[in-house]
Amino acid sequence: MGRFAAPAAETGEFGGVPLTPYREVMALVDWEMAVATGAKLAPGGPDVSLTEAHAVVEQLGRLAAASVPVVAEATGMYADPSDTATVVVDRPEWIASNVRGFRTIMEPLEQRMVAEGRGGSALAGKAGAAELGGVLAWISTKVLGQFEALTPPGERSRLMLVAPNILHTERALGLRSTDFRMWVCLHEETHRVQFGAVPWLADHFRAEIDTFLAGVQTGAMDTVKRLGSVLAAVARVLAGASGATIVDAAQTPVQKQVFDRLTALMSLLEGHAEHVMDAAGPSVIPSLVMIRERFDQRRAKPGAADGLMRRLLGMDTKLKQYSDGRVFVDHVVAEVGMAGFNRVWTSPNTLPTRQEIADPAAWVRRMS
Repeated sequence: MGRFAAPAAETGEFGGVPLTPYREVMALVDWEMAVATGAKLAPGGPDVSLTEAHAVVEQLGRLAAASVPVVAEATGMYADPSDTATVVVDRPEWIASNVRGFRTIMEPLEQRMVAEGRGGSALAGKAGAAELGGVLAWISTKVLGQFEALTPPGERSRLMLVAPNILHTERALGLRSTDFRMWVCLHEETHRVQFGAVPWLADHFRAEIDTFLAGVQTGAMDTVKRLGSVLAAVARVLAGASGATIVDAAQTPVQKQVFDRLTALMSLLEGHAEHVMDAAGPSVIPSLVMIRERFDQRRAKPGAADGLMRRLLGMDTKLKQYSDGRVFVDHVVAEVGMAGFNRVWTSPNTLPTRQEIADPAAWVRRMS
């Protein structure tokens, strides 16, 4: 018996994620160190035998493939599964993937800072790596799956299923393994379809993030001011104040506008996936009602340490995206059907605003 680590696949489709070479700049973060730090700090996962680990990986692969036609029928959308690799990963692999995503989106900011003569130092890069690696190590124990929406140019995105977290959750909640694993696959397959069937969505998502980062102020005095806001937010969080997060404190007024649009988009994507996994689930998941009840109870009652970390990192906002987004999608589908809801994917202009996420009827009126 040993700690869970997804066994190496004969196809070589998962394992260590090599970081893509970049132009020589003084990085804000030592990216390789961030991967190593995260992998070192991340717990190994549940105790399983090698035979059981192989069985988990094999079944998750089969269920991911089985979810493709189910999601296509439920959404009325189709994305060729051969365009995306579906991989079963462990926590270090998930961390490596996310560091690669961060590195991809941060490169323009790094280049700008170098051009302005404000490139990072080796010490700062290592400090950033320690911070990023530590945060990702903690989050890596929470994520059940993820679609790689941010990849280096020319690389194929992957749908990742995080085996140790799926196994831990189903054991902790006393769920039927096959049912819960299929439920997770439906959620992640919906994300794959969103980006695969909507040709402009990935570029739009990346453009919004680029705009957000373009608002980062690199001057020394601005950095000091921003740090003060962050520390004040930490103090409010530690004091139990509601709505205070490091994420919000680190924004300029322009960035807040982008943040509102990104929040609405993420609420839409997560709410759509939540709607689909429950709407499509009854035909393939006998214990669906029990899974939803126990999973929602788990989300609503984090431990003391988890609750603090969630607020510090703004993850309560992330959890709210699931509930708000699902209410939005449920309302719109009930009002105009799935075909009417799918008008949301027409262009960036048909995406709901943050206000419309809270008022689905307003989006329906605007579309009609």
